Amino acid sequence: MTTTVFPSSAEADAILLGPDSVAWQRASDVRLYLVMAYALLLQVAHPTVGAGVRDYSDFERRPWSRLLRTIDYVTLLVYGGPRAIPAGRRLRELHRGFRGVREDGRRYHALEPDAYAWVHATLIDAYVTGHAHFGTPMTAEETERFYSEYRRLGRLIGVRERDLPPTWSAFRDYFERMSTEELAGNESVDRVLRAIRRVPPPPGAVPELLWRAVRIPAADALRLGGVGPMAPELRARLGIAWSWRDELRLRALGAASRTLGPVLPTRLRVTGPAQLRWREQAIARGPLGSPSEPG
Repeated sequence: MTTTVFPSSAEADAILLGPDSVAWQRASDVRLYLVMAYALLLQVAHPTVGAGVRDYSDFERRPWSRLLRTIDYVTLLVYGGPRAIPAGRRLRELHRGFRGVREDGRRYHALEPDAYAWVHATLIDAYVTGHAHFGTPMTAEETERFYSEYRRLGRLIGVRERDLPPTWSAFRDYFERMSTEELAGNESVDRVLRAIRRVPPPPGAVPELLWRAVRIPAADALRLGGVGPMAPELRARLGIAWSWRDELRLRALGAASRTLGPVLPTRLRVTGPAQLRWREQAIARGPLGSPSEPG
């Protein structure tokens, strides 16, 4: 395994976060589930990432399994302490074999620095944007601290310091450039949108009538939270329809979610540690916990 992109042991220890960090306090608010599809759509709109998802992902057949593994990853990164260091290395190694041809005919590799860093960048933006729309908006100081903390976490998965800008304001310029010059509609964007509409029942004993009752409003909320925070120009670039009715419903959903802030208990504002305890055995068996199991 190539290790040159990773920090030294001492550097890695200094990158790890604790309860006094902004990321610890902000990265697992239950209301952020509303922007899960937002981050995913931004990721797959990158031609290399979209091609990799097209060629190697089975999220349409196993959406709940893939969702939980994604949550495992982001939770480990922020709340896992020393466990985040080997997990980050295994995540990068997992992507080493992902190669193919993009829709534009160019060959791709999942570890291309710009594409690999873009995935990490979308998570940063999703946290800040998610809180602005549905959670407790971050102050300018909190945003800068959060960006610095989460950017450094990228080192644990092999995102080099030079791959993302050093400040939040520079990151906004980078994000705008990526949105207007690199992202584009593709097969994976369409697949994600279809999956939101047709998500199957979660594993377990969920009565069919109950699932029918909640699936449509849940899918609608995921679509609003996934598409609504995008700039209108990006939605148009990706070929995603958006109406004034959608905009009004997004604003209503955001207002309702933000009003929960003063009464939301701490266990729902910071769910990461409990999530890790719940998923401890599954993480140990999965690709982040075992270097021998394929993804």
